[in-house]
Amino acid sequence: MREHYRGGQSFYVCPRIEDLKAVTKELAELVPELKMTTAHGRMGAGELDDIMSAFDARKFDLLLATNIIESGLDIPNANTIILHRADMFGLSQLYQLRGRVGRAKQRGYAYLTYSPTAALSQMAQQRLEVISTLDQLGAGFQLASHDMDIRGTGNLLGEEQSGHIREVGVELYQQMLEEAVAAAKEGMGQEEALKTQAHFSPQINIGITVMIPEKYVQDLNVRIGLYRRLAQEEGEDIESIAAEMRDRFGSLPKEVENLLQTVEIKNLCRKAGIVKLDAGPRGAVIGFYQDKFSQPKRLITWITDQAGAVKVRPDQKIVLMRAWDDLETRLEGVKKALKDLGRIAA
Repeated sequence: MREHYRGGQSFYVCPRIEDLKAVTKELAELVPELKMTTAHGRMGAGELDDIMSAFDARKFDLLLATNIIESGLDIPNANTIILHRADMFGLSQLYQLRGRVGRAKQRGYAYLTYSPTAALSQMAQQRLEVISTLDQLGAGFQLASHDMDIRGTGNLLGEEQSGHIREVGVELYQQMLEEAVAAAKEGMGQEEALKTQAHFSPQINIGITVMIPEKYVQDLNVRIGLYRRLAQEEGEDIESIAAEMRDRFGSLPKEVENLLQTVEIKNLCRKAGIVKLDAGPRGAVIGFYQDKFSQPKRLITWITDQAGAVKVRPDQKIVLMRAWDDLETRLEGVKKALKDLGRIAA
């Protein structure tokens, strides 16, 4: 009503179409003075266009809608938005919807509501707390960073990562496809193409926690920068990054030491053409990129020299039979085997 009295219009946004009927009835009882219209994604394009045009022409005071209005809508006269059950929206949706108001000279108001009887989940509470702090221009990167902290980054180094489009994403898949097509056009054989596969990300499962804890590096942007550097640097530079972290933030927590060890192992896997590594107390299973090894004769000799300790499975994977009872022994054993394979692959 305050928005109406100053000559403005309002949005009321629901997360589900099923909510619209009950909310329409409630609003009709609470604010009968306002002219209200409804919009949602199941309406036809022509009908939606007519509704939006009428609202833009100020024929209605209140637009009750789903989150279809979260982008591409610019109505300078609408400067109040109420989000029904805001805990059911994602962080980026909240940010986009809040951006529908305050787009002109008038001050905008955004109200995020939630059920007084339903308990908020931890993630929902975090989203609402974050959106309340992002009150400055250009907060998109901060929002994405907070969203990554809340939802997680996924398993960057683990076995969930592979070469399929569903798992690596469209952009990386397209890059991999372009490079494979380019290699085929240039007439590269498998061995030559393997040497160009610097982009493939080995799947590593050693059973350790790898991360930079927030308590160790409190600034989010700095943490992301360190992750990025570790992802880009080669093995010989890991120690310099570790030394820098010790100098800036103090002794390395166990999780950070594990992360550095995993990055080193990842680089060794790339050099040896290894796409998957699973290691445990009784040894390791190694899978090569496209089940090929650049120097098969040398590999056979290496396996023969370790008769009883190394075997080849029917699926072309190499099994190292070891006794790695503690984590330190396992990491050192894995690195030694990878260095041997990298040397004979060169």
